[in-house]
Parts: sequence; C-alpha cells; structure tokens
Amino acid sequence: MADANRGTRRGFLGAAAAGAGTLLLSGCRGLSETHWFPKVLDSAEGLTKRIQRLFAGSWSLAPEYSKADLSPVFKANGTLNPGTTAYNMAAADNFRDWRIPVSGLVKNPFVMSLNDLRAFPSRTQITRHDCVEGWSCIGEWTGAPLRLILDKADPLPKARYVVFYCADPMSDNGDYYYESLDLIEACHPQTILAYEMNGQPLAIPHGAPVRLRCERQLGYKHAKYVERIELVESFAHINGGKGGYWEDQGYTWWAGI
Repeated sequence: MADANRGTRRGFLGAAAAGAGTLLLSGCRGLSETHWFPKVLDSAEGLTKRIQRLFAGSWSLAPEYSKADLSPVFKANGTLNPGTTAYNMAAADNFRDWRIPVSGLVKNPFVMSLNDLRAFPSRTQITRHDCVEGWSCIGEWTGAPLRLILDKADPLPKARYVVFYCADPMSDNGDYYYESLDLIEACHPQTILAYEMNGQPLAIPHGAPVRLRCERQLGYKHAKYVERIELVESFAHINGGKGGYWEDQGYTWWAGI
C-alpha cells in the first residue's frame, strides 16, 4: 500500500506541475515535461509547503512595465566594483574569459562562457527592483532563463537549492558574496541570469558580466558578479549555513515581495 501511495503521489505532483505550466506559459509547460522537475518536488523536504506554493502562486508573475516607466537613473545596490586583481583583469579584457561552472547535485555538470549563456533563448523583462533599504527602481533586463541552464545540467532528485557564488569580497576574512534560491523560485519564468540592462551589457556597478534577477524577491537576493553555480541539498556546509551572505548576518532567507 505504501508503494501504491507513493506512485499516486508522484503522479499527482507531475500532473500538478504540468497543470501549472499549462495555465501560465509555454516555458513553464516545457519545464513540467522534463523528467527531473517532478522528482525534485517529490524528493524535497517540506513537500506540503511546496504543493501549497505550486497552487497558491508559485508561478505568479511580478509586475512588468513599459519602456516609458524606466527609471531615469537606476541606483546600483550592494557592491559597486569587486576590485580584486582577478576581477579587474577580467573586466580589462571585456570578460572574454569569464566562465561559470554549473556543478553539484547534477547529472551533467558543465562550464558556461558568456557566449554559451547568450546562446540560450533569452528573455527581456522590465521590472521593479525593491531594495531592503526602502528604495526602488525600474529597469529592463535581458538574460537566459535559469530553468534552461538547470535543464541542461539535469538536477539529481536530492537537489533542493541553487547557490550562486560571486566575485565580490565582503570582508577581510575571505568571505565572498553568495546567495541561493530553492528550485521552484529558480525555475520561475522571471528568474534569469541577466547580461544586459536597458539594452546594454551590464555595467560593473550593476553586476557585470552576469547577475541573477529573481523578480519576486528583494534586492539582496539578486546576486551580482556570478562566477559559479552549485546545486545542493543543504546549506549546512556553506559559510554560515543560512543560504546567503546577508542571511548569515541575520536577514531572512525567504525575501519575497
């Protein structure tokens, strides 16, 4: 009976994911048809919470705006320039040799160049950036949907989170910025690895050459200067174990707007 219940539950989750995608847009539908996404839902802890998110707004979109709404000046959040020798050398060479390994709990680890990232189908979205400090700006972002990168990597069933390691140092102790999303938020249609802002390559203050945009989250989740991506089951072995640099300092991990 237990095995039968398990099969029923897996079938239900697969149908739920497919149903959510069909109701929204083809990108989500394509995700639900992958073999790994329903398995990720089924294997994760907090299954009830995930099902609730799936039906109560997991695929709802953040508001999008028109070009007429673009902020005249878009304030840069967080680090304005990593300033390390390695980063300065990469910037001087127009980030030609920038590489982003995608590894961890995946079947197909790989390394992306910027050209590889640009070869994925792109998404452009005009959204509002909300900073925890209380200010907001509207900007246009272009990049590759993160779900396409994850689909290529093919997450293992134990994978629960996507961790983004960044090039900006945060202290003299060797701490670098990092952030994370769970796989549902990582696969949201508006979660992209952005390489353009307002139709131009990212400027250094805004995270060149690649930054995360997860439009339903506060600004500190939008990791800049992304240089490595890892899929993990737990944060316990990463820095302070809270899933992000600011989370390790006391910020909440779930920063939904």
